[in-house]
Amino acid sequence: MYRYVFLATVLALGLNSTARAQSDDLDDLFEKTTQATLQAISPWVVKIETSGGTDVVRSGGPGAGGGGRPGQPGGGAMMRRGTGPTTGIIVHPDGYVISSSFNFANNPTTIRVLLPGTKERKVARVIATDRVRMLTLLKLADIPAGTKLPVPVAIPKAEMRVGTNALAIGRTLNAETDDLPSVAVGILSAVDRIWGRAVQTDAKISPANYGGPLVDLGGRVYGVIVPASPTSDGELAGFEWYDSGIGFAVPLEDILATLPRLMKGTEKEPVNLRQGFLGVTMEGGEEMFEKKPIFGTIQPGSPAEKAGLKPKDVVLAVEGKAVRNFAQMRHQLGSKFEGDEISLEIERDGKKMPIKVTLGSGVAAFNQPFLGILPIRDDNEPGVEVRYVFPKSGADAAGIKVGDRITKMTPANAPPTVPPQPVANRGAMMDSLLAHRPNAEIKVEVKRKAGGKVETLTVKLGELPEDVLGVKELPDPSKASARKAGIKPGDKPGADPKKPETGMQKMTLAATGQDYWVYIPEGYTPRVACAVMVWLHPLGKGKERDIEDFISIWATFCDDHNIILVCPPKEGMATWTAIDSDYVAQCIRNTAATYTVDLRRVVAHGLGVGGEMALYLGFKERALIRGVAAIGAPMTSAMKERVTNQPLSFFLVCGDKDRALEEVKDSVKRLKEARFPVLYREIKNMGHEYLDGKLGVPTLEELVRWLDSLDRM
Repeated sequence: MYRYVFLATVLALGLNSTARAQSDDLDDLFEKTTQATLQAISPWVVKIETSGGTDVVRSGGPGAGGGGRPGQPGGGAMMRRGTGPTTGIIVHPDGYVISSSFNFANNPTTIRVLLPGTKERKVARVIATDRVRMLTLLKLADIPAGTKLPVPVAIPKAEMRVGTNALAIGRTLNAETDDLPSVAVGILSAVDRIWGRAVQTDAKISPANYGGPLVDLGGRVYGVIVPASPTSDGELAGFEWYDSGIGFAVPLEDILATLPRLMKGTEKEPVNLRQGFLGVTMEGGEEMFEKKPIFGTIQPGSPAEKAGLKPKDVVLAVEGKAVRNFAQMRHQLGSKFEGDEISLEIERDGKKMPIKVTLGSGVAAFNQPFLGILPIRDDNEPGVEVRYVFPKSGADAAGIKVGDRITKMTPANAPPTVPPQPVANRGAMMDSLLAHRPNAEIKVEVKRKAGGKVETLTVKLGELPEDVLGVKELPDPSKASARKAGIKPGDKPGADPKKPETGMQKMTLAATGQDYWVYIPEGYTPRVACAVMVWLHPLGKGKERDIEDFISIWATFCDDHNIILVCPPKEGMATWTAIDSDYVAQCIRNTAATYTVDLRRVVAHGLGVGGEMALYLGFKERALIRGVAAIGAPMTSAMKERVTNQPLSFFLVCGDKDRALEEVKDSVKRLKEARFPVLYREIKNMGHEYLDGKLGVPTLEELVRWLDSLDRM
């Protein structure tokens, strides 16, 4: 028996020794293969040095992974200076280099490229940007005639396999140009990510190496490494995933396919390839995986409208590929550019038909229609009672008066045989009006307050004005609901037997266990729907005492005007990122499920980085958010398209001594160009001291009135 044990032990030791020897052999083979790969790719991987331009670039804000400004309460997030070095790859023998747009977000004044094997720095100019994949194309100057630079070999996407080895390459730490590039080892962990625009790797990627290649062990290129995110966009999108084991690369095959378009750019007239814009919303909103791709609304003046697409059209295929849900449709459109013609197969009234659409760019600018009234809320009677008529509006010109009840409406261009349609309530009427355009004529049937006389009036819809939203002549918001609900302003708690606890309360998300704070107004009753203001605090102001300080500023306004505060904390020195948007949105939904909430008046409010998050959230959660109130915060993410049935309004404030002033004013300009309703206030002799009470009571009162007017129509 002992002999058998001894023999087994000897055999085991022998097998272990063999395994160790084999492992050593494999390690040695992998090392040699990696070295050979680096030698092979070295000639076309270049170091890029930048200088000048913007001193700092936000690198972690909502749409981009961060934000903030040093020395300010809302700032202090990670910053990067525009000094390089970074990485790029030669993509054309005549001296064209591709890199990540992340490397040029600060608009450097000088760009130099070190070619491997030389000591000479070549001046380079930005000649094109692919804003879909966030890539920048450089052209090297002073390349001798007849010189043909080495270029890489792309791996066809059809040959990419999950689980194969992947090396992330960088040039930023090389002391000499003939040194081998740096390398991080991983695998190709996924393909067809970021709506079809990227492949994924688990290789550790430094932001300094964005723009470098992701290669296989044969030296062929999967793609160019970029920060990317499925939920945000811009040069810095995805930066929040740094060192997480999640990295992305744009397939080189796709880059080479668009290279001829990019190479048409020059320093004076650079090419900008932008995301193709269709101009539709889908039924089901964010339920992109669960429901058929059915158009909900068609944006006025959009490519979709010009192509003849209509609400209720069902999309069956995009570019000949069948789609079963909105996610698949978006995937097919994810890499399309402005000006691209796409083919759709749709189903309308049971019939299939092909549609060709030439995609547009950016945000379709259109004006929101405006009747010119504020309605009474929490009204159980059919129709809409008028509590305010805006002077010089269509309603004013038609003779609509305070106290009138609108009971029926005939849409514009309705055939004479179509009878007036009953108006069920405020929400139904708002939705009906949003389907119209300015200058359209509608008919409304009104029941007069005095005497109950019924009259039919013709109203010409106007354009939603801007500054009228905050004028002091608007009625007291506290009277918007109380009279109809039978509740008097200032009623004490206890009048309603089912009334929950009021004041500052801690709530917990059941799905994640995350805590957040709410403030419930003292006069709360389930019979009156409250507005909701979501407070997104600045950097480092997410502790309980910080939330208490903010609530102390707003408590009186909340009590007087039926406003619920929702305060999700981002504790410590962590900044808000795009990933947090789901957490914040769930806090809103959880609050709405617990209390009686007016979903037409949900506002994201924030300061500094919190304000940037509020702006990002407003666009991302358009089905949930109706207003954004941002203090000292510019837009750091891309502005999304207008949505007719999801109106979004803005209240932007900045101190004239705030370092963000020019950025905020530029954001206001861009929003107004897209015809978003924007109320902008610039506070004299104020920097970033909102939480110190320097914003002023008049501005807070105006903010409350703006919040109250979000259900204007």
